[in-house]
Amino acid sequence: MADRDTVHYDGPAGGWGSLRGITRIFGKELPAPGVLDTLAHQNKPGGFMCTSCAWTKPAHHNPLEFCENGAKATLWELTTRRCTPDFFAGHTLCELKGWSDHDLEQQGRLTHPLRYDRETDRYLPCSWVEAFAAIGDNLKRLDPQSAVLYTSGRASLETAYLYQLFARLYGTNNLPDSSNMCHETTSVSLKKVIGASVGTSVFEDFSACDAIFFFGQNTGSNSPRFLHPLQEAVKRGCRIVTFNPVVEKGLVAMINPQSPTEMLTGHETPISSHYLQVKAGGDIAAIMGLCKHVLDREDEARARGESVLDHDFIARHTHDFEAFTDKIRATSWEEIEDNSGLTREALREAGEVYVEAERVIGIYGMGLTQQVHGFDNVAMLVNLLLMKGNIGRDGTGISPVRGHSNVQGQRTVGISEKPELVPMDKLSRLFGFSPPMEKGLNTVETCEGVLAGTVKAFIGLGGNFLRAIPEQEAVAEAWQRLELTVQIATKLNRSHLVPGRAAYLLPCLGRSEEDRQAGGPQTVTMEDTFSCIHGSVGRRKPASEHLLSEPAIVAGIAKAVLAPNPKLRWDEWVGDYGKVRDLIEATYPQEFRGFNERLFTPGGFYRGNSARERIWKTESGKAEFTVPKELSATGFEDRPGRYRLITLRSNDQFNTTIYGYSDRLRGIEGTRDVLLINPDDMARAGLAEGQVVALASDAGDGRERRVGGLKVLPFDLPDGCLGGYYPELNPLIPLSHHDVQSKTPAAKAVPVRILTGAAASG
Repeated sequence: MADRDTVHYDGPAGGWGSLRGITRIFGKELPAPGVLDTLAHQNKPGGFMCTSCAWTKPAHHNPLEFCENGAKATLWELTTRRCTPDFFAGHTLCELKGWSDHDLEQQGRLTHPLRYDRETDRYLPCSWVEAFAAIGDNLKRLDPQSAVLYTSGRASLETAYLYQLFARLYGTNNLPDSSNMCHETTSVSLKKVIGASVGTSVFEDFSACDAIFFFGQNTGSNSPRFLHPLQEAVKRGCRIVTFNPVVEKGLVAMINPQSPTEMLTGHETPISSHYLQVKAGGDIAAIMGLCKHVLDREDEARARGESVLDHDFIARHTHDFEAFTDKIRATSWEEIEDNSGLTREALREAGEVYVEAERVIGIYGMGLTQQVHGFDNVAMLVNLLLMKGNIGRDGTGISPVRGHSNVQGQRTVGISEKPELVPMDKLSRLFGFSPPMEKGLNTVETCEGVLAGTVKAFIGLGGNFLRAIPEQEAVAEAWQRLELTVQIATKLNRSHLVPGRAAYLLPCLGRSEEDRQAGGPQTVTMEDTFSCIHGSVGRRKPASEHLLSEPAIVAGIAKAVLAPNPKLRWDEWVGDYGKVRDLIEATYPQEFRGFNERLFTPGGFYRGNSARERIWKTESGKAEFTVPKELSATGFEDRPGRYRLITLRSNDQFNTTIYGYSDRLRGIEGTRDVLLINPDDMARAGLAEGQVVALASDAGDGRERRVGGLKVLPFDLPDGCLGGYYPELNPLIPLSHHDVQSKTPAAKAVPVRILTGAAASG
């Protein structure tokens, strides 16, 4: 489709565009003094760990170990703008609901604890003592099973451990977190098929692999520092094969902003040797096509007395290989082409790269996880890797790229609604109580509980829950009936504008700021996408003298709710986070041995992964080959007028945080209210560039869901696929449209139809 007239960006990822993007946000945020020093030490041992993506902090770092979006996140946090009680005195929440997400956060850092006053529809300042006492009184009146304690991906390991401990002492496992909305499919699928719920690759594997197969991950915007090892891999001969409905610049070409030669000459490094625009929901079929080619080549090799497959690995380490191969052989190329949107020639070419490579890494992002059959997407990629023993050797592995900086680590230290994943016996012995053993609520179940009225209280440790979820409008309407809402945050966002009957907005320190407690300046830790643990030290002056750290806020709420217990030393733990790390080590002795001594290990210290050692903690004791139930991951059938919507993040965005209105790498400027569609689909639908349309859900459940005011832009997408921005298009996603096994909302193949005329406005 590249020859058609579409909105696009001609340049590479990185380069001068990246520097201009950072400079633009620098001018907008007017950051506090010392920000350049923070950036100079960002993602380095003894420095500050970025609050943006979870990409690793390498032992041998670059002179500047931050990317465009990482710099934006730091500038955003260290802004000199302040959102004080005077701001709220001048604006009702009803008025603020009419503001954009960008403008809300541009008011700057929150400075005082606030309580909602229903009579005036305003937030009013209050003391921390008052806030903790009122929150405690409300929680003590409620059934713990009716309260939800949500966690965003930013909170440190220390905060997350104390938070989950408080929840269980209170009496609930209702601990959803942001991974429920993105990589919960990973946790469920990998746990089932290889016995470890996270990826098996480590950073060093990218220096030893011969091929990388990429699925549904936009490196250029979401984890740009990943471009450096990709560029190095390509230069030494590694081939990268990408499957993505959208042609993302970071996987096409890059210029290293830290290379004077590349910057001055404009020399680009091509990244992907093969780029296949798979249809949204077509990944199962596409991977099946790769597997089918591998089996065809195995048949040819066997006729010569040779082999393509790793038969020894398959025999010793895997289960159900025959059922898997039977399914592959029984599936026709016609079915594969129809469901993937790709030709067999393209799939065979890509499959040949896999056949020829000795060491292969499989990379994926939310393009695989956020689909109705996302479990099968991930399991199929594992199938492909298992065929040649590409798990458990150097230069190989399955590697989900996690989005937020510590979202994986929070699960590691107990943020989970599933009690079987948490060492409850150790918690019981350490703290002298009987933890609840009932399964808690995940994100989708929390929303269902809010709608049903069974959820009565919500505490949000960071994040922008109401903006990130599906079924936004219905849940937000029901949200106001909650007895209690507590939001712990650094900046104002849309979720804060929908208060419960009692509501508190509690400002916390940012990770880049000095966290000084009774024991002196504190260090916090987080886990990266490769299961390595890193210490982080903030050194900038806090935005307000009234801020508390996240551990201090969690402890303050806990003390207001729980009865005194000599084993619960909240003040000691807040005074010295090293004592919290001692508790983490006592609870998880294998993963965190010597925790306090290893905080600043260059590259982080590796907590281990059983599947990387070819120890398979599965039901069969082996890695599982699986057979997908469907060839399509969408969960619905195509029909006239129905499209597959993909929600996207822009280059000026991280999760729900909107830094600006420049999606440079896609050539879209000045607006987020767009509908991306390919020119052939435009012509078939009788649409014109710039025409304003609406999208309506085509889920078939009878509920009206519509987003209007979208400007049509011609864009390079597969036939039948549309694109638009998250979270603006989240109202189109039904709560029931989620991965079958993990309940991760399916935001990558949403059934919609296009409305024109009067129905398209608003």
